[in-house]
Amino acid sequence: MTILVTGAGGHLGHLVVDALLARGVAASDIVAGARTIAKLDDLHGRGVRTAHLDYDDPATIAAALEGVDRVLLISASEPGTRYAGHKNVIDAAVQAGVAQFVYTSVSKATSFDWPLGAEHKQTEEALAASGLPTVILRNDWYTENYVGDVQRAAESGVIAASVGDGRVAAASRRDYAEAAAVVLTEDGHIGQVYELAGDASLTYDDLAAAAAEVLGRDVAYVRLTHDEYVAGLQSAGLDAGTAEFVASMDDGIRAGVLADTDGTLSRLIGRPTTPVAEGLRAALA
Repeated sequence: MTILVTGAGGHLGHLVVDALLARGVAASDIVAGARTIAKLDDLHGRGVRTAHLDYDDPATIAAALEGVDRVLLISASEPGTRYAGHKNVIDAAVQAGVAQFVYTSVSKATSFDWPLGAEHKQTEEALAASGLPTVILRNDWYTENYVGDVQRAAESGVIAASVGDGRVAAASRRDYAEAAAVVLTEDGHIGQVYELAGDASLTYDDLAAAAAEVLGRDVAYVRLTHDEYVAGLQSAGLDAGTAEFVASMDDGIRAGVLADTDGTLSRLIGRPTTPVAEGLRAALA
């Protein structure tokens, strides 16, 4: 069994390869694909096969898929432009006849209407139409997404957002990576759509408390309106469209898109998910 991990030059992809190796997959049975192959040098040094794989270049995708049985498509990192690349990977996997195709989506991708979910919804629909044997991993928030907020809070003592009393069931990237490795190495997951989230659903007051614990200083959550948040983002240098997109994520959180947790992630990985304070401490180290 040979497993291709796309986007392996990024944080999540690297961690998935680590998790596969920890589960006993031979390095020679893993193909790590990335647009910038130099980002895979450390994996190559550990015996992992590496491949140039650019979602926007079908020829590189087809070459990386040679001899591959199972694929993990890690969603691309550029919102607004990523669906076409996802579709290229799906089409190439169909042609290659892969036995299992795993995709990292986002919470409630097909049932909650928000800008961040639009391309994930398109990708899930394309997978359903493709006939590929598929597993969908709908990842909630990464604890690491809060690192910038916590670093700023170290100076200001404030985490400012427009999420209101919305909750987020965040988990660490390592938790999500281990879940991906589980479904890539076990049978019985094809056809499943897993909503993955941390064990605890936290408000931003809870997040501020976790940041205070990590930083060793008082941190307060300051509630902003949508317009106040957009204005602050623009004053920090974002253009109007980008500021609205970022603020739309807070709108989604306020509406509950990331609030739910049912223990699926911890059951898959066989342990509790990483507490937010612990995940922040590790990410800041």
